[in-house]
Amino acid sequence: MITRLRLCCAPIAQRWVFALMGFLALVMAYGMRVSLSITITEMVVPIYRNESEDGTCPRLDEPAASANLSISVADRYNWSEYTQGIILSSFYWGYVVTQMPGAALAEKFGGKQTLGLGIFSTALLTVMIPKTVEWGDSSGLIVLRVLMGLCEGITLPALNAMLAQWAPPEERSKTGSFVFVGAPLGTVFATALSGLILKHTGWPAVFYFFGGVGMLWYAVWLLVCYNTPREHPFISEKEAKYLEEQLSEHAHENPPPVPWRHLLTSMPLWALISVQVGHDWGFYTIATDLPKYMSSVLHFRVDQNGYLSSLPYIGMWLCCLFMSWLADWLIAKERMSITVVRKVGTTIASIGPGLFIVAASYAKCDRVLVVGMFTLGVTLLGSGIPSLKVNALDLSPNYAGTVMAISNSAAACTGILTPYIVGVLTPNQTIDQWRVVFWIIFIVLAVTNVFYLIFASGKIAAWNDPVLMQRNREEKRKALRVTRIT
Repeated sequence: MITRLRLCCAPIAQRWVFALMGFLALVMAYGMRVSLSITITEMVVPIYRNESEDGTCPRLDEPAASANLSISVADRYNWSEYTQGIILSSFYWGYVVTQMPGAALAEKFGGKQTLGLGIFSTALLTVMIPKTVEWGDSSGLIVLRVLMGLCEGITLPALNAMLAQWAPPEERSKTGSFVFVGAPLGTVFATALSGLILKHTGWPAVFYFFGGVGMLWYAVWLLVCYNTPREHPFISEKEAKYLEEQLSEHAHENPPPVPWRHLLTSMPLWALISVQVGHDWGFYTIATDLPKYMSSVLHFRVDQNGYLSSLPYIGMWLCCLFMSWLADWLIAKERMSITVVRKVGTTIASIGPGLFIVAASYAKCDRVLVVGMFTLGVTLLGSGIPSLKVNALDLSPNYAGTVMAISNSAAACTGILTPYIVGVLTPNQTIDQWRVVFWIIFIVLAVTNVFYLIFASGKIAAWNDPVLMQRNREEKRKALRVTRIT
């Protein structure tokens, strides 16, 4: 088998095969994570109000909606907005916990099995959701979502550790963005297909589909991807030599133990944590709760909800691709430093989305304008991916998994907070209540980006190479002693 693969695949650039599979890994991960956000609108008994009630929008196709409710209400669960918020946030309770263990495993044993098993186990648990809800109601679903978070938490640090071994510096923005854009496209995949599946079948089919596709990805991943170019059995000699030359200076196969003291006192790292918290606050709030806004406030049908909720992420994907190309071009042509490129990207991804998302709440029931505002806002979030997601590789190729785990753990806490906050602030699902949620997004995005502008860096951190750092300190001490003697 390996011989056949060597003959057919050696001419193919294996770093791009890895990038494609890494991209699909995030599509699968986010698809399994986000599919519940739209499916839960069909799992629960919806809130119905009179059109005259303050703060609501008139319904579309009222008779059809009523008929649909009478048919399906027996199969729905009477979960409050607060309970739904707990369910949607429970994934991140586990997700936060396994970020650091995932990084440690990937940096010690390689990212292939760490990432692969994380996706596979999440897929297996996804398939179990329908029976778990049948047996355990909301409590069973919460427990299962926590377990899914535990499994998926190891994937992103493992993926970043592998990127450090497969993405040369001159392709870093492009490769990293291509991989990480799997997150918004996974959201597109989840919302659009979930809406289509829900229209034609029952909600359990959504979880069987996404879990099954995740297992299929794992089988292909085992066959075609490896931890490093040195381990790859059918990479071409030309590509292997190129990657070794590009990556050998700052990325080592067996780096020294993590220099925790220097790492945790690094202001560029704290700047990265800050901006990722802001970005993910906006992204997770929209990804988790936009389908609820479309359903409960704007009253779109489930199939419309799926398509319209996915539309902003298509824009985010296109924006990310353009900005990653622009970032690499600006850096290669030396028009801007890496640091300036990263800061410009995060600023566009903070101020633009905040303004458009707040404006959407003031558009009230103008559905075309609201969808347009959300689309523009989430589109501009894509400008941040070539900056904040790649900045971990800028700072430390050797400890890229650990840096990603630290920043992603902090950012994942927003996934715990935002669904809970939405559940508390929007008990009646009115426009005025949602406006408060959108203003919070704007404030968090703006404040965290200011911190990033002050302290961020795109340069290799001194602590990336502890041996070199120690050698430099010893040389300075020797020079100081010589100066004192003379």
